[in-house]
Amino acid sequence: MARNKHVARKLRLASALKSNCSVPVWVTIKTLRKVPYRPRRRNWRRSKLRNV
Repeated sequence: MARNKHVARKLRLASALKSNCSVPVWVTIKTLRKVPYRPRRRNWRRSKLRNV
């Protein structure tokens, strides 16, 4: 990937980085473990972002 990125691409990468975190502990407790984890968690090696 290029060192100098377009602003739109940089914003999309930042959004993907921020949304790639686990479910907070308080959500797990509040929902009585109905939402224990995030099933679509992305790993940088396993799956790549589309249309970035």
